[in-house]
Amino acid sequence: MNERSISTVEIEGRTVGPGHPCFFIAEAGSNHNGDLNIAKRQIEIAARAGADAIKFQVFRASRMYPRNAGKSDYLKSSTPIYDIIESMELPYEWLPDLAGYCKEHGIVFLASVFDEESADQLDPYVSAFKIASYEMTHVPLIEHVCRKHKPVILSTGTATLEEVAESVEVFRKTGNTQLVILQCTGSYPTPLGSLNIRSMMTFADHFEVPVGFSDHSRDPVVAPVVAVACGASVIEKHFTLSNELPGPDHAFAVEPAELSLMIQKVREGEEALGQAQKPLEPVEHELRAFCRRSIFAIKDIKQGETFTVQNISVLRCGQNNLVLRPRDYQAVLGSTSTRFIAADSSIRQDDFS
Repeated sequence: MNERSISTVEIEGRTVGPGHPCFFIAEAGSNHNGDLNIAKRQIEIAARAGADAIKFQVFRASRMYPRNAGKSDYLKSSTPIYDIIESMELPYEWLPDLAGYCKEHGIVFLASVFDEESADQLDPYVSAFKIASYEMTHVPLIEHVCRKHKPVILSTGTATLEEVAESVEVFRKTGNTQLVILQCTGSYPTPLGSLNIRSMMTFADHFEVPVGFSDHSRDPVVAPVVAVACGASVIEKHFTLSNELPGPDHAFAVEPAELSLMIQKVREGEEALGQAQKPLEPVEHELRAFCRRSIFAIKDIKQGETFTVQNISVLRCGQNNLVLRPRDYQAVLGSTSTRFIAADSSIRQDDFS
């Protein structure tokens, strides 16, 4: 992945892309359970945990499924999927309240949109849009959202690379250049072996846009930290007030303490990555001087005596100054001492001829 060729995206003063702090999205989704107070509590928790943004989902069942769509085996519910989705709808009238509450708490307000009407309702309140995995082939929606000329974050769960390329082409034909692509696996929770985090690097190479990871695994730390190490500019993770709450997305989401831990570990991971060059760090200076090796006399050496493996050796300097480097050892061997050298003394450049 050539980071220098990858563009960046701006979301409310935060630069998203290589070389910048990871943009962390706390995914509230529909875990508000239809209660505005729960939604506001989620905002408070996400802000306190250190997330850059909190993201909800805005949809209407009538624009997502036909009424005869049936039941979902995944959800293991006898309730038709249409009725489940309808019960999870976020009321449009909440939008200004949620956006204002996010502003009060210093966190970016985002939402995934699933239809054009919801995008229009959301537009006045967000600085970027999210296209969910199952909508990434919804060409009319992508075109509609992209023409608002705001950054778009695109998830790729259940998609092939060819389908991702088709969606990116649709995006670019609108003239919008502000795209972030997230690797995602459409399974809840996702086993670690199915995450395919390195797919991000393929997206970066193919499309030269910032990439990230939408994590549906249950572990709060492993996948996000690995993703950052692989170059993720965005991490998205579902969270809930409690795994015991009713609803399809609570069981695999992380709880508040886990959300805080995850963001902490992601930030520590970023710090540990450091820079690509090989700098000499200030914390190394003491041991560099103390443990680097030089050439020492290991017994008294008379003037005119030949240097041999019996009277000199390459030893760590300790409190002594580094004089001759180990690379000079062969040049010293076989030469003649120009002075008396006491045991444990450093060999100097003018000590041999």
